[in-house]
Amino acid sequence: MITPKDELTALLTLSKIEKIRPAEAKFLYQSVGNALDIFRLGKDLVNIVPGVSQRLIEALDDSESLCEAEKELCFIDKNAIRCLMPGDDDYPARLTECQDAPLILYTLGNLNLNAEHTVAVVGTRKATVYGKRLAETFVRDLSQLCPGILVISGLAYGIDIASHRAAIECSLPTVGVLAHGLDRIYPASHRKDAGLMVNMGGLVTEFSSGTEPLKRNFVSRNRIVAGLADAVVVVESAMKGGSLITADIAESYFRPCFAFPGAVGDVYSEGCNLLIRNNKAGLIQSAEDFVKDMGWNIPKVKIPVQNQLFPDIDELSMKVLDAVGKVRSGVEINMLVSECDIPIGQMLNILLELEMKGLVQSHPGCLYTKKNA
Repeated sequence: MITPKDELTALLTLSKIEKIRPAEAKFLYQSVGNALDIFRLGKDLVNIVPGVSQRLIEALDDSESLCEAEKELCFIDKNAIRCLMPGDDDYPARLTECQDAPLILYTLGNLNLNAEHTVAVVGTRKATVYGKRLAETFVRDLSQLCPGILVISGLAYGIDIASHRAAIECSLPTVGVLAHGLDRIYPASHRKDAGLMVNMGGLVTEFSSGTEPLKRNFVSRNRIVAGLADAVVVVESAMKGGSLITADIAESYFRPCFAFPGAVGDVYSEGCNLLIRNNKAGLIQSAEDFVKDMGWNIPKVKIPVQNQLFPDIDELSMKVLDAVGKVRSGVEINMLVSECDIPIGQMLNILLELEMKGLVQSHPGCLYTKKNA
């Protein structure tokens, strides 16, 4: 029987034995109490662990996995990676409440996974401009309502990276949960963001170096996203996607889930609307809604209405706002297109921004009025 030199080496070895499934490794670990004794006991496990099979005992004698574990230790030491194991003070307490929590987490950065408040912000990779801005505004407003809250996401395109970047801009700690090892960043275009995150949070994964971002790994990644968070917020999602999987996992962990509603027929809002309709997510329209629904005892901070979604009014938007304000009874969108000489598609986007900013109001028949005009 092989003999790892310490607990971390033993745990790494156990995780790398292909003939032992993760659930079986966890069963052995929980039954014995630590990884080192699993190897020390060897054949005697049959007398100590009820139900242990001879196959598992034989699989433990794997010198190749021990060599791989020792190589992993070299990589860990060289790259200032920290490994968190159950029982460590810094192992995320929220994750220990989940039955399928990993036995080892590889972390990089200045992490506090046991922050007082944590939230996972997730959504589609194909986020719209509206969705990205909504995610950014949600995080920005959270930074005022709940200073120091840890923002968790998956470093993916779309809503994930928009949330991470907003957190960095607001000096909030943010953690990216990866579906691969820490020897790479996927997607590669987010490498700069990941570097900034290491200084204000960090990166977390259950996968050792050399693990590629395979499709099945993202589902595993999603359970850690949900498990680290007090609640999951879905900003935009189609009818299928990783965000809905994360929402389902959150429900299985008895973690609250919230979703921003979207327009009827909008492809990238169908998932959010479905979550709300099926009572799988609470409807929120702002960070204030979220904090209130969570029942967090946080000092009230007044967020000006005009800054809730879009911080600036550009020249074209001001032109449209002035045109809307000229007619108190309401102006049709076609008249606005003609008067302002702005294409219909661009006009719709401007009106949406102004409406979400609380400056104009839409009415049946494509009429718009200036708010409080």
